Amino acid sequence: MKLSPYIKELLSKQCGRDIATAADCTLLALDIESKTGEHVGVNTLKRLLGFIDDEREPRLSTLNIIARYLDHYNWEALKLLDDNAGNSDFNDTLTELHAAQLKPGAMIEITYLPNRRLVIKCQGNNSFVVVESENGKLRVGDMLHLDHLVRGYPLLVSEVVRGGTSLGTFTAGKAQGIQFKLL
Repeated sequence: MKLSPYIKELLSKQCGRDIATAADCTLLALDIESKTGEHVGVNTLKRLLGFIDDEREPRLSTLNIIARYLDHYNWEALKLLDDNAGNSDFNDTLTELHAAQLKPGAMIEITYLPNRRLVIKCQGNNSFVVVESENGKLRVGDMLHLDHLVRGYPLLVSEVVRGGTSLGTFTAGKAQGIQFKLL
């Protein structure tokens, strides 16, 4: 597996230099380790960046380290951005999701840093119920009212209702924005 040009570009920006030669992979490996505290082998980076011709699949743990180095929750979250980073910008439905587009029962997984995860279920009329919540302030059973989700931007909830009581507005993912996918 080779990393896409988009992810290579992100790595160069994060490292502060072009990754143009195999020797640059040594500097990248050192930078990854200094910023994440986790090790990715130089030869692994050479394979992923196409300097070594080898189609072995990398471990998911390695890809997750690269994603964290690039300030993303995990490889899946980074891959969603990569899938939407093609050569044109006419993929609004992939980067922005309007609540009015969803049918009742539609499920959405939302992730944001640090290690937050929500699964919400559409109830119709811009209303959602939290069905799973990990490491965040929202709880299972909370009712959310929101208009839309935008990748890379904060989650803006116009109202949270818990146990029949309005808790007001709620914002999540202020620093890095959110990632989401339809389940």
